[in-house]
Amino acid sequence: MKFLVLSDIHGDLAYIEQLKQELAVADGILFGGDFARFNEPETGLPALKKLIAAHESVYAVLGNCDEPDFMEELENADISVQKSCIFWDGLAFAGSGGALKFTGTTPNERTDDDLLSDFDIITRDQPDNWKNLIVIMHQPPKDTCCDIVSAGFHVGSPLLRQFIEQVQPLIVVTGHIHESAGIDHIGRTVVVNPGSLAEGKYAVVELIRENNGWQVGSTLLKEIIPQ
Repeated sequence: MKFLVLSDIHGDLAYIEQLKQELAVADGILFGGDFARFNEPETGLPALKKLIAAHESVYAVLGNCDEPDFMEELENADISVQKSCIFWDGLAFAGSGGALKFTGTTPNERTDDDLLSDFDIITRDQPDNWKNLIVIMHQPPKDTCCDIVSAGFHVGSPLLRQFIEQVQPLIVVTGHIHESAGIDHIGRTVVVNPGSLAEGKYAVVELIRENNGWQVGSTLLKEIIPQ
């Protein structure tokens, strides 16, 4: 099974057109949030419509540049995994939207406790029940190569990292920190920040079915060369 991993489109629709070949062979899209451009919430809906027109299976959360009430649009499109869980072909998809409070200039900044609360349905259960879990969180977990800002320090979420350490999902898709596109591990969990699609960056994850479950086969960071 193959997933196209996208995040931080920020209202820029051009690169989706250049992903047609990748989309044709993908089983779904995992989208890490930020449909809208900073301070331009009206750019979110066209990006959402473009994304759901590109593939019939999309799993997504909000980013920090998305207005909180934009969640209604995701729910109407039936693509939200934020504060919920969707099951498909033996996999579970769950998500956390928005990002930690930092600049105070984006509309969807939350506390660490709020971010973690989106996973209440999982944290109240036994970790062994979630071995085939795929997580999408706009805010990266702390202390990986996926949460380092240009100044050189880690800005990820401590509580989301603890959640990953305890539950050990198959994959964690994140975004938010454009300069930290990368692939890392927390225990057995593969953490992927595909970078910003507005900059032509994305990733591809392949899963392999083994016995009654799934394993990560390969994870590749990719970049579209401007035409």
